[in-house]
Amino acid sequence: MSTPSPERQDPRPSASASAADGGGPPEAGAVDVGVGSGVGPGVGRGPGSGVGRDPGPDVGLWSRNFTLFFTARTVAKLGDLMLPVALAAGLVREGGGAGAVGAAMASFTASFAGLVIFGGVFADRFDTRRLMIGSDLVRVITQTITAVLFLTGHVALWSICLIGVINGVCAAMFQPGVASTVPLIARDVQAANAAVRTAESGMAVLGPATAGVLVGLTSAGGVFAVHAGTYLVSALCLIALRLPRGPRTSSAPGGDRTAFRADLVEGWREFAARRWMWGVIVIWMVFMAAAWGPSVPLAATEIINEHGERVYGLINSGLGVGMVLGGLLALRIRPVRPLRAGAVALFGFVPQPVAIGAALPVPLITGASVLAGAALAFWGVMWATSVQTQVPGAVLNRIHAYEVAGSLVMLPVGQALAGPAAGLFGAQQVLLAGGFVSLAVCVALLSVSAIRGLRRVDAPPDLRGAPRHGPAARPCDARPSDERPCDDRLAES
Repeated sequence: MSTPSPERQDPRPSASASAADGGGPPEAGAVDVGVGSGVGPGVGRGPGSGVGRDPGPDVGLWSRNFTLFFTARTVAKLGDLMLPVALAAGLVREGGGAGAVGAAMASFTASFAGLVIFGGVFADRFDTRRLMIGSDLVRVITQTITAVLFLTGHVALWSICLIGVINGVCAAMFQPGVASTVPLIARDVQAANAAVRTAESGMAVLGPATAGVLVGLTSAGGVFAVHAGTYLVSALCLIALRLPRGPRTSSAPGGDRTAFRADLVEGWREFAARRWMWGVIVIWMVFMAAAWGPSVPLAATEIINEHGERVYGLINSGLGVGMVLGGLLALRIRPVRPLRAGAVALFGFVPQPVAIGAALPVPLITGASVLAGAALAFWGVMWATSVQTQVPGAVLNRIHAYEVAGSLVMLPVGQALAGPAAGLFGAQQVLLAGGFVSLAVCVALLSVSAIRGLRRVDAPPDLRGAPRHGPAARPCDARPSDERPCDDRLAES
């Protein structure tokens, strides 16, 4: 819909997402996520989806494939981060209010969250790249229709919500492929995630400002038209990717396809077999329900009522600047235990809700927002890199879909509780409580040995030691009859 894709609009134990945005894994980012965040943001298993590293010459990070992917994600992120301004301004001008804007956004979020797990299965069963291209092209059409509706003044809430549902389906089909594409096109997975996250964070500053200018010069319809163009650019970049072919996921050596339900079950089994992953997701659900979910609407209300919309924009820009800095930091620092380092960095998020809840001066709130953005971005890169390098490519799309769904499921709960909680205890008290919950989340992440002890690796299990040119063998694709996790089968092979 005319709302940001999840990897960019919501924090998850990665973005994006941002995400993202991503995005991807639990992060802020915009849902994209955020790399939004954000996110943010797949190891495709169909022909043309690719199974090995970028088959081109060793040209460092900025290979042809990575440059195309980077451009696609950055341009799409710019469009996504223009949309909240356009959607709110457009619906308000048409006589809608907060309820209309909320319904439009909810139509997208509900559709995405409900279907992203199935998107993970499709991404593993079919050509991931083509699935992503198709999703982008459908959204070119939907956003063009939205632009026409706003430009001609024929806006009806039901039509905007219907488009939101369609775009949510597209995002659910697109998102699983974002995280698992990175290991295919970059030898240095962490540097790739950090580069994308940094660019997407920069768009968090540029996007809303650009949307404000366009709404003033044209209308909300003009922003939607530009957003349709960003999806077209993304699709063209993905079409230009050149990835090696590889065999599809099969149920037996004979090559028969597994049932759709069996793929879902296997994805859940693989997800549940990784304590470090589901441990982060469970902790992140608490963060979303009790800290991030309530803090976003309450912080906006408190700052706007006390200082005005311009100050709120300044503080949001501070968050974006911090995310750029966090992404740049992740380019330089390569911890042996990435989730431990990311959890330590997350302590930097704590001062932001506390500063707003304590009604500190604007410069202190802005500084806390810069620190929070840097913390969330650094965590997001550490999380995304861990998922992409620790999980075998044969199941990465489905596992990523499960972790995205788990990361987002409690966000609407937290948002729904914001108003009643503020009515009972006061908005400032709820924000202060969110700061203490954030502190507890950081401590919880560090208290789980499987999370803090996870060691850095540089490639997924089924790509380690693979030849640099051409596809690598993937023992998991044969899907033996035993039900051991893919990691165990790879180790035995």
